[in-house]
Amino acid sequence: METDSPFLLAAVSLLSALQMGILARRVGLSRIAHKVVPPAVTGPPEFERTFRAHQNCVECYPLFLVTLWASGMFFSEAIAAAGGLLYMIAREIYFNGYIKSTKKRLPGFYLTLAIFPTLSLLALIGILRGILHKYFHIHL
Repeated sequence: METDSPFLLAAVSLLSALQMGILARRVGLSRIAHKVVPPAVTGPPEFERTFRAHQNCVECYPLFLVTLWASGMFFSEAIAAAGGLLYMIAREIYFNGYIKSTKKRLPGFYLTLAIFPTLSLLALIGILRGILHKYFHIHL
């Protein structure tokens, strides 16, 4: 086992995948509770909000994974992992709020919007630092 392996990034990735599975299960339970038979995606507002909340999480997930790993590999694994955990909390706030009302999703939405550019900026800084070092022999 390598000591410099990205264990924190892998752990956050695995936890986030489990979270996505739990959110998917909550959509399934909402289908049962509101008698919405697949493949239908329309039904009572409570079901539709649950379904949309999950779909929005699915849509953001690739961006999350890319920014998590890029910032963790090229800037700081610990900072990226902390950002990843904060992202998961933001998504939980978003999902639970959205189920109650569309306006209650906003705190989680805004927190998510803060995390993506932060992880992206950290990744960009790390990548540029690496390019300058490797190709131009500039050490920052």
